Amino acid sequence: MRFLYFTFILFLFAHCSESTQNSITTITDTIPIVKQTPSKIVVTKDTIALSTKHNPNFIIADLDGDNQPDSVKLVQHIANKKFGLLIKFGNHATTTFGLGQDVLQQGFDDLDWVGIFEKANKGDVYYNNVNDEGEIISEEEVPEKDKIKLPHDAIFIHAAESCGGDVIYYNAGKFNWIQQE
Repeated sequence: MRFLYFTFILFLFAHCSESTQNSITTITDTIPIVKQTPSKIVVTKDTIALSTKHNPNFIIADLDGDNQPDSVKLVQHIANKKFGLLIKFGNHATTTFGLGQDVLQQGFDDLDWVGIFEKANKGDVYYNNVNDEGEIISEEEVPEKDKIKLPHDAIFIHAAESCGGDVIYYNAGKFNWIQQE
């Protein structure tokens, strides 16, 4: 069954990359969303759809280093219309970012702005290039200890027509954010 699902996804991905944005097939999925309030944690089932706005809207990477392919999809929440990432690990664990929930404490909950969506390769070196005052700094200004060699594949997202972008990588059991302006 898993082989058929993977084959279907590859077929869909190949078909979508040749199609125009308006003819991309929507795949819906029901996922658990954890909503936390000061007094309780509520788990609900929400419906999402593969983004028809973003192209590409799907990448395969080994985010956790277990040598199993993980899928990362740009998706849209059906009810609130906000975009985010749906990550399905090779071991079947699932997590989301955005879709109306804060993205890694970055102060936003929607990935509508993503114009570039790619895999960042294991071993590539990245660093936060914005200092505490909000100024963009050069690679020479970043201490070697603050440069991050990706331990696994990662997710590179960037605004298409501006300088803003980021790398989301998984290390030591949690996702981390690298600011790239």
